[in-house]
Amino acid sequence: MAKVCVCLADGFEEVEGLTVVDILRRADQDVCMASVHGRLSVEGAHGIKVEADCTIERVDFSQMDMLVLPGGMPGTKNLGACSLLTGQLSNFYKEGKMIGAICAAPSILGDLGLLEGKRAACYPGFENRLRGASVTTERVAVDGNIITSRGVGTAIPFALALAGMLAGEEKAQEIKESIIYGHVKE
Repeated sequence: MAKVCVCLADGFEEVEGLTVVDILRRADQDVCMASVHGRLSVEGAHGIKVEADCTIERVDFSQMDMLVLPGGMPGTKNLGACSLLTGQLSNFYKEGKMIGAICAAPSILGDLGLLEGKRAACYPGFENRLRGASVTTERVAVDGNIITSRGVGTAIPFALALAGMLAGEEKAQEIKESIIYGHVKE
């Protein structure tokens, strides 16, 4: 079982953050939702309040296998303004640990220079912030230890890709089938 920290900031895109938490917990991963604000209550971009498991200051990053950043505005700006988080993202990158970011959040990785030479996806309009990346319009881009995705509409495939990396493709496929993803006929 991997340990995953999903970082939440006021203004985060609720679907992107909570879909990841839900799918990874279904994959039997140890997921911690960490607030970057020094308080547990975090308000999403659409006014949905979420109670984080802990504040980012209480996370033992040495025990974490993956960091995940949901997008949304101003959530992405708030995540990028957290120096503890940006420092840990750089550490994770150097250590080869996994980092996931969706929507506008891959811009944080670009700003830190972590996408140099990598394929990366993001929400339309943020491509110029993916410094050094080969930008793709794929729903999910996996390049080494970096997994990026485009937005709310790609939250499920993003979360399933993360689950596949952590729990194996067989488990990800099992979850995909159990949530009836991709099996619905119009």
